Amino acid sequence: MAAMRPAWFNAALAAALLTALPAGAGFMDNFGDWSAFADGEGKTRLCYMASAPTKAEGDYTKRGEMYALVTHRTADGSVGVVSIEAGYTYKTDSEVMVTIGDSTFSLFTDKGQAWARDRATDKALVDAMRAGATMVVKGTSSRGTLTTDTYSLNGFTAAYRAISKACGVK
Repeated sequence: MAAMRPAWFNAALAAALLTALPAGAGFMDNFGDWSAFADGEGKTRLCYMASAPTKAEGDYTKRGEMYALVTHRTADGSVGVVSIEAGYTYKTDSEVMVTIGDSTFSLFTDKGQAWARDRATDKALVDAMRAGATMVVKGTSSRGTLTTDTYSLNGFTAAYRAISKACGVK
C-alpha cells in the first residue's frame, strides 16, 4: 500500500511518466500533485496531465504503475479525456467507480485502463475534479481484488489551464 507522498514524488512521477507515456512528450511543470506534459505541434499537438494516487488500498502483493490522466489531442479534437491506469488488468466487463465529493461516475474498463463513456461524462468529471479536493477510484482486478485509490486534486486546475493553453483549448 502506498502512503502519503514525500516531497520528491512529483519529480519521480514525471520521470516515470516520460518513459510510460507517449515517446518524446515534453515535461512542462508540476502543479501541486499534478504534472503537465505537451508534445507535437499544430494539428498533432498532444497535451496531458497526470497524477499518481496519494493512497492505494487493496489486498494485492504486486501492482504496476497507477495514475490518472487528462488528455487533449488536437488531431481528433478531443478535449479533457479522463483515463485511469490501474497497474493491473481489470476484471472483464467490470466498471470503475470514481467519486469526487458528492458525485460518482461509472467508467468502462479495457485491460488495465478505465475511460468515461462519452464526452459529456469526461466534461462532468473534469468539472468535478476542478472543484474537488480528492478523487477516489474503485476497481476490481481480473483476479477479483478490489482496489481503492485516492488521488489528491491539489493543483488540478492549474495543470488543466497549462495543458489547455499549450494545446490552444479554450
